[in-house]
This record gives sequence, C-alpha cells and structure tokens, in this order.
Amino acid sequence: MPKATTTPNSASRPPIVVVLGHVDHGKTSILDKIRQTKVAEKEAGGITQHIGAYQAEHNGRKITFLDTPGHEAFSAIRSRGAKVADVAILVVAAEEGVKPQTKEAIQIIKKSEIPFIVAINKIDKEGANPAKVRQELAEQEVQVEDYGGNVPVIELSAKKGEGINELLEMILLVTEMEELSAPMETPAKGIVIEAHMDGRRGLVATLVLHEGELKVSDWVSAGNAIGRVKMLEDFLGKPLTVAIASQPCLMLGWETAPRIGEEFQVVADKESAQAMTASQSQVGPSKLFMREVGTETEKTNKRIANLIIKADVQSSLEAIDQTLRTIHSEEVDYNIVGYGVGAIGDNDIKNARATGAAVIGFHVSMDSSAKQLAERDNINVRAFEIIYELVEVVRSIMSDLLDPEIRRIPLGKLKILALFKNSGKSQIVGGKITQGKLARGAMIDVTRNGVVLISGRLGQLQHNKADVAEVAEGLEAGIRFDGQSQPLPQQLIKEGDILEIYEEEKIKRTV
Repeated sequence: MPKATTTPNSASRPPIVVVLGHVDHGKTSILDKIRQTKVAEKEAGGITQHIGAYQAEHNGRKITFLDTPGHEAFSAIRSRGAKVADVAILVVAAEEGVKPQTKEAIQIIKKSEIPFIVAINKIDKEGANPAKVRQELAEQEVQVEDYGGNVPVIELSAKKGEGINELLEMILLVTEMEELSAPMETPAKGIVIEAHMDGRRGLVATLVLHEGELKVSDWVSAGNAIGRVKMLEDFLGKPLTVAIASQPCLMLGWETAPRIGEEFQVVADKESAQAMTASQSQVGPSKLFMREVGTETEKTNKRIANLIIKADVQSSLEAIDQTLRTIHSEEVDYNIVGYGVGAIGDNDIKNARATGAAVIGFHVSMDSSAKQLAERDNINVRAFEIIYELVEVVRSIMSDLLDPEIRRIPLGKLKILALFKNSGKSQIVGGKITQGKLARGAMIDVTRNGVVLISGRLGQLQHNKADVAEVAEGLEAGIRFDGQSQPLPQQLIKEGDILEIYEEEKIKRTV
C-alpha cells in the first residue's frame, strides 16, 4: 500500500484494524479483551450497544477495531472494491492450527493488499503447538518473521490477557511504517460498516471515516441511499457534533438504509445527494440471491439446504446475499426459496413447511401466530442481530447434510484358537486377546495372512463362560461373530485367523 504523506491540510490518523480467522479460534475473545482492558473502565462498562466498531487506546495512541465483520462480511465489503482497513489480524488457535476458514481469510487478506499480523491464540490450552501453526502457515505461503519471513507473529492467550499488549504494540509498529494520514478540512468520506432499523430511532448506520469531518446536519450519499445527519454518536453512545478520520460513529437520519460495504461521502445539499443516487440507480438493482449453481452434474450431485430469509431492510438482504456467497462446498449448497423485508409471518412458516426450509431472520421479530405454527410443525427458525453469526448457522445447516466422517478406533486383536458352531447368520469362536481389549458391540475385521476376509460385529462376549462387556489383553474369550452379509459361508473363521476389533466414531464434517 502506498504511504500517505502528511500535508498542511492533513493529519495523522489512527489505524483501522480488522480481525479475521476461523470460527471459535478467538476473534471475539481478543476483541472483547482489548475492549475490557484498553477502553477506560468507566466507559467500557457503558458500552450497551454493538455498533460494529470501537476505539481503544494503547500508550496514548488510538486504534480503531472493526468487530462486526467475520471474514465473510469483510469479504462482502471487499467485493464492492472498498478499502476498509489498514491492517488485518489473522487469528489462529494454537491447538487447532490452520482450518478451512483460516485459508479463506488468508486469501482475503492477500487480495486486500494490506499488511497483517498473525495472532496465535489459546497458547495456554492443552495441545497448543505454535511451531506447528507456523509450519502450516508456511504451507499457505504465509512466512512469519521468526521463520525468515516478513509477517509479524504474536503468541497470546485472550482468555488470560497474555500477549494483548504485545499485539497492540505490533499494530502500532506496523501502521507507523505506513505513515497513515488523512485530509481533515474536507467533506467526509468513508465506509458503511453496519445498517439496520432501530424500532425506536429509525434507520441507523455505523460509519468509519477515512477522511474529512462529518458533522450534524451534513447531507450524505451512499450508493442508492441518502440521509441528513440528524444525530451522531460515538461507539459508547455519546453524542458527537463532529466525527473525524478513522473514527467509528453511529449516524441517524437516513431516508433509506445504505448497504453494508458501501462508500459514503458528504455532499453540498439534498439535491446533490439525490443526483448522486440517481446516477447510481442507472446501473440497475442487482437481483438478490440469484446464483449460478454450476453444471447439471454438480447441481444433481449436491445436497441442498433450503432457506427463507427475512430482514429488517433491503440493504440487510443485500448484505446477507453478499456474505452467503462466500460459502463454498463441492458437496452441499443452499437455495433461497423465499425472502423479504419485515417480520417472520404465517406465510413464511407455511412456505418453510412446504419446501423443508429453515427460516432465518435478521433484525426482525416473529408474529405470535407464526411462532405457534413453527412450534407445531417443528420448523427451524433462527433470528440474528450480527451478520457473521447468521452465516455460521447457515454453514451449520449445510454441514448437517454432509455424510459424517467415519474414524476407526482400534481396540484389540484376537487370535482364534477354537471353533464352536456356525448358525448361518453367525459363528461362535474362541481365542486369546493378543493386543488391547475386546468390547461387546464392537466392529470386527476377520484377517488371514494380513488380508481382510469379511467384516462384522461382536454380538456376544464371554469370559470363563460368563457374559461380559469387555475382556482385557492376555485373557481368553469366546465371541459370537455376527456377519454383515447373510448367510455366512460355512466355517468362515478358521484356527489361526486374527480378528481385528475396532469401533467407528462418526464425526460431523463442516463446510
């Protein structure tokens, strides 16, 4: 990114930071810990609203954090060609390492061409292996500094607060080299981070300024939306008369809601704002939730999760559309069978029942009659206030359609010493446990000279002629082998055969 030059009409500004990474790796925990420790106590306790961004202070210098976008929302903002942040933090859990969403986040960061810092979180957890994380990052062409690269890395524990100061110092160091500045005495420009309908105050939007000053009574244009600043608030909910570069603020006074990721700018008057929106609308509205699923083969082979989306305003639907598009899977997909603005009603539930869909709400309520219908028909209805939480639940709904991964857990081995009877459906044999243990109900592979002849299940287990649940290594046992194919070949199992005993664990896969 080219370095900015400070001119007499410009001033240095705080860095804007976005935090990306795999779900559950600690993005929110890090942001919460910074908020708790770096926003003055009397103020931190006063944060009652989630506006999608806040400012913290470290060593007398401010840092703006975007705490709305998971990487999906950040990707949606990027898809509009907007530069929203100056530096990114890539969070990777020390005990889990690089996961699918980590890889997506790395690609997003690289495309955005902004500097980034790796934060290896959860170093206090059992199984933490920061060295392995570094190796996995190298495989994704992320070379951290202590591996000979140029990407700074900080090890931390958000839970204990360890490494937070070092992370903040690194943010300031990285952005110091960028020499961030912005023209101040100029009409404001910036990015829309969030927008929603507040039942008490009307349409509100969270803005982050990139340059200039935004004042009460200014006219603002953002894509197809316009508004006059009726009220400005900072992230603590305190009134502002003016917002400056890198400062997050809440703006009231919109006539229509702006889209998330839209660039906004201050204009001279209402006529100028309307003229700008008119030029934008000539491009034509994009159709929502219209996607090219793929070839006919891909369409027929994929399992589909049907969804109905309801949101507070049109711009929220657009944002949801953008963020859902970032979900990719070769095996499953989603299909929007209905969408609209407003509360979740009876027709939505009836539509869900007819199509087998889940109903997803964003900043909307649910009619009482619709709630009764949903409970009666066991319809999956979920409502969200934060867009990336909505996306994670859609991922989960899609993941439920995936066949689970079957993991084989070896239990033991039995060497056959005696044959008893074959009933056609099963065979009773005896032997000695040479390794591990036997457990009733476990799976069995019958092997001879290292080759698997047949698989089945351990139906009955005896030791000293008594039925037992388990028998340990070194002991003898009698078992009933139940075959999976009927009937069993006569005397299938022979003396000297080795029975490999194991269990199968079904593990839910994720998109």
